Amino acid sequence: MRICSIASGSSGNCIYVGSDDTHIIIDCGISGKRVLSGINDLGLSVSDISAVLITHEHTDHIKGLGVISRRHELPVFTTKKTFTVALNAPGIGEIDRALLREIVPQKEFIIGDLKITPFSISHDAADPVGYRISDGKRSCAVATDMGTFDNNVVSNLLNLDTILLESNHDVNMLEAGRYPYPLKRRILSDRGHLSNEMAGHLLNEILHDDMKHIILGHLSAENNYPALAYETVCCEVTTSETPYRSSDFDIRVAKRDEPGDIIEW
Repeated sequence: MRICSIASGSSGNCIYVGSDDTHIIIDCGISGKRVLSGINDLGLSVSDISAVLITHEHTDHIKGLGVISRRHELPVFTTKKTFTVALNAPGIGEIDRALLREIVPQKEFIIGDLKITPFSISHDAADPVGYRISDGKRSCAVATDMGTFDNNVVSNLLNLDTILLESNHDVNMLEAGRYPYPLKRRILSDRGHLSNEMAGHLLNEILHDDMKHIILGHLSAENNYPALAYETVCCEVTTSETPYRSSDFDIRVAKRDEPGDIIEW
């Protein structure tokens, strides 16, 4: 399997996940041109993409969905509530209902040789989900836009090979920053975003001997720095009561506005 962050941040998200035979993208929150460029950088063409999976309807996750789905007739997998809201999102344009493939949290579905399990997450959206993807032997997950996590989230993230996990903000930077108070409260709420510390806490719940890659994503441009996210999460892992140190794992930070490395395992 392989994963690559084409873009990951509060201004736009698009993640590639694939096997030798099946290729999907999760979220389409950047321009159609950038999505296509990112796919091409992977050595693929849009005709190789089997589907687009959407986590939720916020603009930074669906900005390019309309143009990509219309021009290339890509099926769109998401929950019914998410699709209904996305249809009316400003600037998205028409989305063909015939391309919709309705999914239900915790109900596994198959695209090519990939088994995909959507799971509910806590965010201020209609029906947001994360995704666990497996080819039967190897697995990964994309888990971002969560204000908190519970046993259901943890259970869906156990025994992974690779995870792209939200590490959105530093709490002190956010509280001292220029965001208006209501926005700060939203981000810090249980339906907001995971802080660097919380990302570390969640990692400590799911780390195991065979975890191969950890990608920290969806960083805020205003309230975080890549080095700060990395150091904070590493500190949380190393100082925890688990038997692990951060140096035991490949931990890296996804780039906000350009594709990262292709990670293969």
